[in-house]
Amino acid sequence: MPPKPKITKDMILDAAMEVAREEGAENINARTVSKKLNCSTQPVMYHFATIEELKKAVYVKADCYHTEYLMNMEGHQKENMLGIGLNYIRFAIEEPNLFRFLFQSGIAVENSLFEMIDSEELKPILSVMQEAMEMSIEQTKEVFLVLALFSHGYASIIANNSLEYDEALVAAHLERAYTGAVLAVREEIK
Repeated sequence: MPPKPKITKDMILDAAMEVAREEGAENINARTVSKKLNCSTQPVMYHFATIEELKKAVYVKADCYHTEYLMNMEGHQKENMLGIGLNYIRFAIEEPNLFRFLFQSGIAVENSLFEMIDSEELKPILSVMQEAMEMSIEQTKEVFLVLALFSHGYASIIANNSLEYDEALVAAHLERAYTGAVLAVREEIK
């Protein structure tokens, strides 16, 4: 009889991520994860002492996925920072359960948007924005805050099924918010 395949920590994490994507992070537990892996709950509890520990690991994985998703822009969007805002909103449409887990579950390490803006995870996004706008990092953060608040509002409403997505309308609104934020920051310089 061949040996049973070994269930690794990475396999458990991947299965828990699937649960979060398909059913919502609130459904991550030893049973749902082990069901995805077609095994007993023992390997899950062996690799993760608590379900909270597993959820935090899934959160980190989902956050990395989200960052990659935001930065996946094509062609002209590379120069257009509105692409990040639109990708943020698209993420809420395509991955509503992950969006709610990342931004509405209270599990985030940062306690506020103002703390998040100084996080390591956000540095690549701010760096791209800073280069494109040719502003100081502090000015870039100001513009980012406006875009983040605006985009998050749209994304939250959409992720909770309270608004149908109209990309042209959202892009126009986002363009106005972005232009207004850039003009306001540049006006402060004068």
